[in-house]
Parts: sequence; C-alpha cells; structure tokens
Amino acid sequence: MTAHSTPNPLDGFTVDRAAIRTIGQDLQRPECILAERDGTLWAADARGGVTRIAPDGSQQFVGQRADDRFASAAAGTAEDFEAKFTQGTLPNGMAFDAGGNFLIANFGTDCLELMARDGRTRTLHDRIDGLPIGKVNFVLRDGKNRIWLTVSTRVNPWTVAAARRVQDGYLAVVDEHGLRVVADGFYFTNEVRLDAREEWIYIVETTGPHITRMRLDESGAGGVRLTDREVFGPSHLGGPPDGIAFDSFGNLWCTLVMVDQLIALTPQGDKRMLLDDSNGEPARALVQRMTDGTATAEDMQRARGGIAPWMASLTFGGPDLRTVYLGSLLGTRIPYFQSPVAGLPMVHW
Repeated sequence: MTAHSTPNPLDGFTVDRAAIRTIGQDLQRPECILAERDGTLWAADARGGVTRIAPDGSQQFVGQRADDRFASAAAGTAEDFEAKFTQGTLPNGMAFDAGGNFLIANFGTDCLELMARDGRTRTLHDRIDGLPIGKVNFVLRDGKNRIWLTVSTRVNPWTVAAARRVQDGYLAVVDEHGLRVVADGFYFTNEVRLDAREEWIYIVETTGPHITRMRLDESGAGGVRLTDREVFGPSHLGGPPDGIAFDSFGNLWCTLVMVDQLIALTPQGDKRMLLDDSNGEPARALVQRMTDGTATAEDMQRARGGIAPWMASLTFGGPDLRTVYLGSLLGTRIPYFQSPVAGLPMVHW
C-alpha cells in the first residue's frame, strides 16, 4: 500500500459501545452483508437465500425455499452446536454479479451459486479439476468482472481442519479461461479483498492466524497469475481472522471470529484494536488451543461475545460509506456504528 503523509483517521479511534445500534430481527446466521447505495441491506440467511432489509427496517426472506434446520437445531451440546455449521444449506460469502443478482458461496452445500432477486437459484460450480470443490467460503467480483472464490478446506467436517490447522485451503478465479486454482496451501482460506488499484489481493488465513497478500500479474496470455506471496501485518493476529474490508485511507479492517474483536491493519501493517468484545479467559484459551492444534467444538462454543457473537464479516455502507455493519455466525441482528473514515466502494453492477 502507498504510504500516506497525512494522519491516519484511525489514530486514537475506538468504537464507542454506547453508539452501536442494530438493525434486523430474528436473522439466521447473517454472516455476510451487502449494502446498496439506497440503504438496502442483504444478509446471508441460513434458510437458503438472503434477507432483504429495507431502509425503513422492514425485511423479507428471498430464496427458493426456506430450510429451517439451522434455526431448529439445538445448541445444548457440542454435537448439536457443530451440526448447525456442518449440515444443510449455509449461504456464506456473497457478492453482486454484473446484473445485480447474488453470487453465493454456500458453506453447507459446497458450491458457488447464482441467485436471482426473485429467489431462483442455480449452481455455477461444484467441482474443480474433476474433484468436489471443497468447503466454499467467500466470493468476490473485481472491476474486470472476474470472480474470486475461496475454499477453506477439503476436509469434512471442516471443524477438524480448523482445529488441527490443516493447510489445504486455496483460492480460485473464474475468468475467460474458466475456473482454475491460482494459489493454494492456505490455513483455512476465508475472505479476500483487492486494494483500491486491484494490484494486490489480500487473503485471510483464519487458522494462520494471519493475512497473506499476493500481487496480480496480468502480463501473460493465460489469464491473471498471483506472485510475491507474503504475510501482511503480524504473523499472529491474536485471534482467528474472518472478514476484511478496506477503508479509503488504505487501512484493512478485520474481524477476529470466535474471540469477537474488530481490528485494523494500517497501510504499514501495524495492528490497531478498534473493538474488543471478547469474553476473556474462554477466548484466550481458544486462541491458545487453536495455535496448538488442539481446539474442540466445546472450546469454540464457549468463546463468544455479545454484540455480534462470532463476529464474521464487516461492510461499509450508508450514503457516505461511513456506516460499518457487522455480520456474525450466531447473531440475530446486525450491529452498526459510524466510522471516522469512509470505506472503499465495492464493485456494483
């Protein structure tokens, strides 16, 4: 990232808990949130689609059918808790396609889907190189209409890969040459983002726990390649990273899932703590056990905060892109607050 001579807008900034508001109600696993220019929000919905939240707060489920297994599954035991995240449909990462429809990385059915705004859904990809694609996590469309897709692991259930720090995640791209792997060997690949110039792609390695970046090389005839792989920022972020988003200054905002913290990495890679909603010792114990490769479903279940439990994605929205919305895996509402700096605009249609 380019160095700035002006002060960083995040200097001295922390999120004021008293200023946090919420929107939406009875949401089911609102992991990823897309914000439209008119204030409409679209939240991933574990029933098999998305929930549309209008600017006035009214909401509507959009999908072909409502699968209520996520909501009805008990969470009293570790087995019940794990089942909520390993069975059925689980829309996870989302992006708008060029026509304003939804690209959905389905973490439950292990495929990349395309859903129209009326709920009609079809599978775009469920295999790569002749093999099942694996645990699809996140999808991103860039300014050249390429689709970037992350796969966290091919291990089933995925909780085993997360607990033992399996390093089999990969990043694929869909372009004029089709679907192909462009980088692999990641620790549970999660969200990815491109910088403002689309020169570097930043890759979350949840069990790394760190962020890797790679340079886009478009000089060849075979399509984009990724080079110059390096860890950006600390090699251990203090918790498992999940969602990332750039602001217009060049800070990379990042959620730490399960320990429920919101941090930012400056353009120089320095870590800033913006919001700490962790629950203390259970969260610290989980981080240590994930580092050791001994974490269990019980450890994950105990470590959760209260504002956005299992804080996942983050999205800049609002008319000036200064409203930050927090997605989560266990929440039923979407917390939001005001940022001192606008977010980097996402690619719309």
